[in-house]
Amino acid sequence: MSALLLEKPVATDACPRCGDLAKLVETLQEEVGQLRREVATLRAEAGYWKSRHADAVKRNQQLQAELHQARGEIRQLKDKLFGRKSERRLAGEDLAKLVEDGGRSPARKRGGQPGHRGHRRIDYSHRPAVEEIRALPVEERRCERCGKPRLEMTDTEDSEQIEIEVRAHRRVIRRKRYRAVCDCPDRPLCVTAPPTPKLIPKGIYGISVWVYLLLDKFSSHRPTARLIEQLRLEGLPLAAGTIAAGFERLELLLEPIYQALVVRNRQGEFHQADETRWMVYVEQEGKLGYRWWLWVVVSRETVVYLLDPSRSHDVPEEHFSQQASGILLVDRYSAYKAMSQVKLGSLRLAFCWSHVRRDFLEVDKGFQELVPWALDWLRRIRDVYHPNRQRIAYQAGTKEFIEHHARLREQLGEMQQRAEEELAGSKLRLPCRKVLESLQNHWEGLVRFVDRPEVPMDNNGSERILRNPALGRKNYYGSGSLWSGRLTATMFSILATLGLWNLNPRAWLSWYFEQCAANGGKAPDDIERFLPWNLSEEQLAPLRLTPAEPPFLDSS
Repeated sequence: MSALLLEKPVATDACPRCGDLAKLVETLQEEVGQLRREVATLRAEAGYWKSRHADAVKRNQQLQAELHQARGEIRQLKDKLFGRKSERRLAGEDLAKLVEDGGRSPARKRGGQPGHRGHRRIDYSHRPAVEEIRALPVEERRCERCGKPRLEMTDTEDSEQIEIEVRAHRRVIRRKRYRAVCDCPDRPLCVTAPPTPKLIPKGIYGISVWVYLLLDKFSSHRPTARLIEQLRLEGLPLAAGTIAAGFERLELLLEPIYQALVVRNRQGEFHQADETRWMVYVEQEGKLGYRWWLWVVVSRETVVYLLDPSRSHDVPEEHFSQQASGILLVDRYSAYKAMSQVKLGSLRLAFCWSHVRRDFLEVDKGFQELVPWALDWLRRIRDVYHPNRQRIAYQAGTKEFIEHHARLREQLGEMQQRAEEELAGSKLRLPCRKVLESLQNHWEGLVRFVDRPEVPMDNNGSERILRNPALGRKNYYGSGSLWSGRLTATMFSILATLGLWNLNPRAWLSWYFEQCAANGGKAPDDIERFLPWNLSEEQLAPLRLTPAEPPFLDSS
């Protein structure tokens, strides 16, 4: 512009200055338009980069949240892998105080805690006694000073010790023979006493050996190879091949009992179910690997284990009839929800509160800043357990039952309202939201126990029953053949059912195998007379565990 002002003006007919000013205005207008276009372009670019920056900030926030979530899940997985397996960490602590303290639990001393009642002394008076008389040596029966003898008194100073003596022995059976002395026609010249019945024809091992082997494996969960080595050190070598062949024969003898348990298990209006992995090392068409599944279904009278290569809903669906009704208490595994009986509504699911509690425990372990929130919800769950335990201690319809029942409904109503309020908030953290959404989605099944007091709040009973297979899986890691897998399911079912009835498995197996031996090494024709619910009190008495013996099925 300054250059234009310095140019020499051109002569025109009009005022020279007016022409110059017109050109200057035109030039300035062009420059202003170009600058406006450049400003508009820069503004558009600035808006674009602002939006890109906002997207980057938002993306960074999402990545930070994902990173925080991933770190929390890593802490949870590390705790599952390396942490304590017990869920009783907060059982005896004041959760309200922990919430105030930010989740910091005071250090607990090891050993017995103040106020613990201790363990009672076990009474062994029912066991047979072997008396042992201990006397003074002859040289000590006289006075050291005068030499006069000491007189023996009638009373004694007594004490007791518990000893164990397991002794293998040979059972030598001598069958007497009788020669005829009469002249009767067609008479046998010699008659021999009948042979002793054998569980396995032509087998050298007696019933006590087979009962010992079965209980050692399926009750004590010890690999048979270890038992064989122990017996060898005690001077009784057993052949592993003979034991394996014998187990295969025993599986056929126990199969009718197992089928009777399955039929009985399907009956009733209440069941619990769970599943765990079990290895079966056999090739199966269409299946990769050797991972099978051991399902357990618990009723009031029986426990049945189902061994199947699948973990799908077909297993429990086929176990129950299509007309099955009642309540099935399970965890939140989706296979149970996919059962046809559940979809039709004849079989209703009740869900486990212990699994809900575990959700909050995982938040507590994975996210330190969410510990107060998790502890507050754990306290709410405890406040639901408490009135439920109190109400089931009384008969339905009594004043005490009605009071505790009303308190239970009040606690559940407050819990549901609190969950809805927290889910409606926009600041709820993702781990908390996932837990509460699961709580709301399963709410109908979680409160099934309210109107059915006989239904437990949790599925811990079936999980405790699966403890024995878990120990076996840890020690001998599954089954090497299909028949051994069937024997595993059969033995676990029989032992767990006997545990429900508080029967001694050694006594029951010995009785059943004696009847099998008397039947020529075959299963008796009348299986029903061996089932616990068909036995009279007189028949049950010799089979029951004595009061001093702990129950076979640990329910601690």
